[in-house]
Amino acid sequence: MRNLLWMMLLAAVLAAGCDQAENKPEPPHASLKGNTVAFPPGAAQLETIRSEAAEAGKPATLRISGRLVWDEGKTVRVFPPFAGRVIRILANPGDTVKPGQALAMLASPEFGQAQAEARRGGTDFALAENNLARVRELHAHGVAPRKDLQTAEADYARAQSEMQRAQTKISLYGGNAAAVDQSFSLKSPIAGTVVERNINPGQELRSDLVLANAPAMFVITDPGRLWVQLDASEADLALLKRGQTLRLRSSSYPEQSFAAKVDVVSDFIDPLTRVIRVRGSVDNRERKLKGEMFVTAEIDIGTKPGVQVPAKAVFLSGDKYFVFTEDAPGTFTRVEVKTGGTADGGISVVAGLAPGQKVVVEGSLLLQRLARELAGD
Repeated sequence: MRNLLWMMLLAAVLAAGCDQAENKPEPPHASLKGNTVAFPPGAAQLETIRSEAAEAGKPATLRISGRLVWDEGKTVRVFPPFAGRVIRILANPGDTVKPGQALAMLASPEFGQAQAEARRGGTDFALAENNLARVRELHAHGVAPRKDLQTAEADYARAQSEMQRAQTKISLYGGNAAAVDQSFSLKSPIAGTVVERNINPGQELRSDLVLANAPAMFVITDPGRLWVQLDASEADLALLKRGQTLRLRSSSYPEQSFAAKVDVVSDFIDPLTRVIRVRGSVDNRERKLKGEMFVTAEIDIGTKPGVQVPAKAVFLSGDKYFVFTEDAPGTFTRVEVKTGGTADGGISVVAGLAPGQKVVVEGSLLLQRLARELAGD
């Protein structure tokens, strides 16, 4: 009997609790009017939404990635003009060399053949010269006919041309026809610093290495002046021009920038990467920057019109850009905007917003989804 009484009491309590739950009023919902979403005071969704004021346009900086390379106007890559074996190396990376200074010595049968041709050309010329003098003397005394004199003069001219060709060939590479020693000196054609050496003693070299895309035996340049190669996008083309000043920054020197100047803006766009090649030059007399170093070029492009907002405030719907503005506490309106590109982590808005107007930077997707649900989409 007592158990039955307890069960009846428990049922009465549960029934009373259900009546109270059914009678409890539901929390007010968000409402949609046009493009405006309004929340009632104290709505839980407001805790996930944050707004910031749109800032007036600031001086913008364009940043482009690039790398440093040798100044090709002051760089030479030395290849052997004759095949041969390296017998001695006379210059190493870091050495300063003068024009005509020997970099390496080669034992070259090809160069020896050129020396032999030069000596043979000199001998043939001397013989033709003596023969011409003898025929002239005979012709003057009426012994040799005119025909023999003309033949001797022709032989003399041919021998002279062949001697000049052979001697010029070896003199072009610093040799002479005094001895056929097959010893060839690979020399520097310019003054500069050796920055690469790609040969070793005993190595066999061919004269066609340049055609095989092999690395140069020596690379000589002036490291005090470098080129910077930049890959710009099509959107940056209107902001780049010859003579423009750049600031180069490297991760090696995070607190320092290096002045550079734009020398060339390419006249074509790479068909594969869709980038525009831009080349600049930088003074490197302090030798802090190194060839093949990655850098970031900064270009001041002035103040952009309109306002600037965080990138996460703008979202794409279809083919148009929108933001949500906070018109009043709990009231947000979707506004179409026209963007003007990115700069310094933000997006420039050239139409649709005014300076100081509050825009939603967190919760835009929630508002967009809620607006569609309230609209029945």
